[in-house]
Amino acid sequence: FPLSPSHPLLPGRRRERERERGGRETGQGCFLKLRGYKLHSPGYRDYNRRMFRSKRSGLVRRLWRSRVTGSNGQETEDWSDPAGSLNELKSVTHSLLKRLKEKPLELLSQAVESRGGLHTACVLMARNEVRVGKQTLAPQLLLCRLFRWPDLKQLFELKRLYPCEGFSRSADHATVCCNPYHFSRLYGPDSPPPPYSRFSPNDEEKPLECTVSYTETEATDSPNITPGDFSDASLSPDTMKQSHWCIVAYWEHRTRVGRLYTVYEQSVSIFYDLPHGNGFCLGHLALDNRSETVKRTQSKIGYGILLSKEPDGVWAYNRSEHPIFVNSPTLDIPNSRTLIVRKVMPGYSIKVFDYEKSCLLQQSSDTDYADGPYDPNSVRISFAKGWGPCYSRQFITSCPCWLEIMLNNNR
Repeated sequence: FPLSPSHPLLPGRRRERERERGGRETGQGCFLKLRGYKLHSPGYRDYNRRMFRSKRSGLVRRLWRSRVTGSNGQETEDWSDPAGSLNELKSVTHSLLKRLKEKPLELLSQAVESRGGLHTACVLMARNEVRVGKQTLAPQLLLCRLFRWPDLKQLFELKRLYPCEGFSRSADHATVCCNPYHFSRLYGPDSPPPPYSRFSPNDEEKPLECTVSYTETEATDSPNITPGDFSDASLSPDTMKQSHWCIVAYWEHRTRVGRLYTVYEQSVSIFYDLPHGNGFCLGHLALDNRSETVKRTQSKIGYGILLSKEPDGVWAYNRSEHPIFVNSPTLDIPNSRTLIVRKVMPGYSIKVFDYEKSCLLQQSSDTDYADGPYDPNSVRISFAKGWGPCYSRQFITSCPCWLEIMLNNNR
């Protein structure tokens, strides 16, 4: 059939229709209109970069934006001249992260953005050191410094947390875990600030005004725990076959809340609010007529602590955003009546019980110095509030929320 002069298949009409739509035009001023962007225009170049950008590159940029910065959004002084300029740090970080494939980058992003709230697997990377400014840093040190502790100086300040695969890997292995939330900082005499006092300028760290005397035997049990929708590792069939290594009791002032929690696994999380948490959830323990002091302290428990049994002893890692306070027979001064309470800041780990030291103390110490009942295998941990000679609370039963960890001698 003959085509009409206006039919779109005719060559002349096709070119005319393309000109009307802003399509391809021959001759000078040739351009291509694509979703409103002209070829070689800044808008078209941005669109082209977004269209062909890989997911890995996006994850790398997202991680860079998640790095730890100062309160005003500026870089901390720890990344100043000794560690190179910001541009150099960015270049080195991007180069390091691009060694990872997409899945490890996603794991690293989840760990950083949840601040350790989500359980993430190891992020393995080659042990090759990187150079930033005048420093040569191990990859795990760089990432821990970038995403958690800008003031971190040396690798020996870090402790690998128990679930990490690094426990079973030798030091000369080709790869190393670089997940910054598989590490904690080691507690030392100079690492946390000194214990607070009643003259502290920080309202959060001021002790309460009242001090309550007590007798340990006056503590009473609370109603049983209300069934909650959370995972209880102590009752799983696999763990029941093993021998427990500790029992945990949760106290509010002088009242024990809930049942005793028996621990069979090598590590246990004790928390108030932890996404997908598996362990001892304090938020599901019911008690009538809680005081406002207890409620305020409970809100500070957050991710709580990670308690782990390791070859050299029992370790506690502070996962919360507030300090914890620890008293243990192996942290006390031998044959001294002075109660030693250690303040452990967020992100730090402390060995709350040393097996070897405990054996030596039990062989050589005279327990007659102790006032009242004394358990050489019991550790006490208070959340957010301290007690003892340096604080207004002289006894731990004056603390709103605290744990009693009774260790099994058969280790």
